[in-house]
Amino acid sequence: MIPPTLPAAPLAVSGLTVLNLPMSDPRVRPLLDELAHEYDSRYGTLFGQGAAAEELNRYPAEEFAGPGGALLIVRENGQSVAGGAFRRYGPDTAEFKRIWTHSAHRRRGLARFVLAELEALAARRGYRKVYLTTGPRQPEAKHLYLNAGYAAQFDLAADPETIGPLAFTKDLVPESLLPESGRG
Repeated sequence: MIPPTLPAAPLAVSGLTVLNLPMSDPRVRPLLDELAHEYDSRYGTLFGQGAAAEELNRYPAEEFAGPGGALLIVRENGQSVAGGAFRRYGPDTAEFKRIWTHSAHRRRGLARFVLAELEALAARRGYRKVYLTTGPRQPEAKHLYLNAGYAAQFDLAADPETIGPLAFTKDLVPESLLPESGRG
């Protein structure tokens, strides 16, 4: 078993605001629109016609509402620049979904920041583990999760196209062990 790790240090960028929003909030729309475009452009019809829309509509919005779920949006200068969500996957396991960084704001550490925010919130909500998947044509996501301490639940030497969704898990630090700045 991999020991739990502390969340990554918050991103040292001023002007970022993290909001916990319902799926229906208009500030969430850029996340969903760009994810649909990203999925369509990377995967085309690999998973069938309309697969991107189907994936984004697979779970009811209520599953991403508290207390069992959350949807976080990172805003900068009034614009949604990154985000992510989680839903209950099991009694003590959160499933992270929709981790996204706006294409104009990539390579700034925002995805790692979102991961840390999601991990801290999930731990405060009593989750002890995280489960997530990413697609086989998203190597940057695969590397992000590996570098953030997630354990691959697949053969890393295998061709990702032969695996399908790439699953990862991670043990969370209990809320009582989080640094004060990570609570709230």
